Amino acid sequence: MRVVRVFHGEDVRYGLADESIITLISDEPFVAWEAEDAVALQGARLMPPAMPTKIVCVGVNYRQHAEEMGHEIPEEPILFLKPPTSINAPMGEIRIPSASKRVDFEGELAVVMGRRAHRVSPPEAFAHVLGYTCANDVTARDLQRKDGQWTRAKGFDGFCPLGPWVETDVDPADLLLETYVNGMRKQHARTSDMIFSVPMLVSFVSHVMTLLPGDVLLTGTPSGIGPLEPGDTVEVRIEGIGTLTNRVV
Repeated sequence: MRVVRVFHGEDVRYGLADESIITLISDEPFVAWEAEDAVALQGARLMPPAMPTKIVCVGVNYRQHAEEMGHEIPEEPILFLKPPTSINAPMGEIRIPSASKRVDFEGELAVVMGRRAHRVSPPEAFAHVLGYTCANDVTARDLQRKDGQWTRAKGFDGFCPLGPWVETDVDPADLLLETYVNGMRKQHARTSDMIFSVPMLVSFVSHVMTLLPGDVLLTGTPSGIGPLEPGDTVEVRIEGIGTLTNRVV
């Protein structure tokens, strides 16, 4: 099942998408709902598929990326937060802030929570997950190095493109993840290269903070990160999910 948020009339509605049709639903997918009208997927204005209370991110979670950055393999997940205002839509514009001279792409698998998760075990984690989507953890790299911490560098408005939908029927253990800039492949990895798996991450985070329905967990980026320039088109493609496309301005 593909869960979407779509601009319909004057409202933003949740729906379920197949290859050509979006079936609008009466409420959020986290609660009881009923099917309503159907609209064409082609030409629909897709919105971010989740509006989280928080975006929890994991740093250095691919072995090859750790080697690329010269980091040791962490013993525990390295967590940081992006603000909800960093959420960006499929086909939304990534704006280069005037304060930064180096803004990078970081393609990632995102987990969208479907149920409240508080101190859950790894085997219990999947029961609390709605599904998965593509994400781009856009980062002002020069500000990250300057500040010595990551809040400003990763927190600009629009620095977390998400979409195009939440795929509920996919196993996140071994998916192909690729990032393209202007049609050229920059990142290429499988999620099996993660240091900490999805259920382990959900469990770990839930022992730090309660995860609520709609909250988003970014699971880290593989090797190959690089800069973006105005006019670029960046795509994050994940096997079994889809393609998230954004333009840089």
